[in-house]
Amino acid sequence: MLEKAVILARGLGTRMRQDDPSALLTAEEKAVAETGVKAMLPIGRPFLDYVLSALADAGYRQACLVIGPEHRQVRDYYARLDSGRIDVAFAVQAEPKGTGDAVAAAEEFAGGQEFLVLNSDNYYPAEALRALRELDGPGLAAFTREGLCRGNIPPDRIARFAVVQTDAAGRLVRIVEKPTDAQVAEVGRPVRVSMNCWRLGAAIFDACRAIGPSPRGEWELPDAVAYSMQRLGVAYQAVTIDRPVLDLSHRSDLAAVKAALADVEVRL
Repeated sequence: MLEKAVILARGLGTRMRQDDPSALLTAEEKAVAETGVKAMLPIGRPFLDYVLSALADAGYRQACLVIGPEHRQVRDYYARLDSGRIDVAFAVQAEPKGTGDAVAAAEEFAGGQEFLVLNSDNYYPAEALRALRELDGPGLAAFTREGLCRGNIPPDRIARFAVVQTDAAGRLVRIVEKPTDAQVAEVGRPVRVSMNCWRLGAAIFDACRAIGPSPRGEWELPDAVAYSMQRLGVAYQAVTIDRPVLDLSHRSDLAAVKAALADVEVRL
């Protein structure tokens, strides 16, 4: 059964680095926020510890952190960490060229096996991580908008998330980025969105190499997924999850995330 997870921790954290006087951060929190490394924001311990603990709860035993060459603090912390439930490895994405390029950096870690992919600035329910682990083949966690609204993400932000369209058998048909109201109506109910939580196979690496940059100038994972569907014949099962995901994109998110994780025990 699936045991490997790839955590995308390379982003620049542009939104987190922006000053926000309404977010009452401590000096330590502000110092980390200014680096843009959201995964290391302190909530008693680094936020990423909670992500890793949830992975271990769901049965994963190996995690690979995709980081930049400058992320020495992340490497040093996790290289020293004494963990008994999940082993931590590293892959380096030389430049922040997008999520598809970040996944490609973890090819050696994957070793030809299927693996989970998730963001480092989201805390996913173990239920979703476990559901992908138990799938027979590639897939994604498709989170309902209603479920996400029970977390810390504002509805206007959720409305901008990519929506998921599936066929009658629950297989992914397409992902619609920045959907219009008409496109939302077309995908049916419940409206489900992608929070970049995937189960992927080795074909994704061929797809990541085959795609070009998006209009944003980045090599995007959704583009690689679409290529693998259309050109390589890969089918993705969408698992509907009616649960919230904690999002740590902005400084203003930190207070709510801290409150939500206050009673969560971290076991690594």
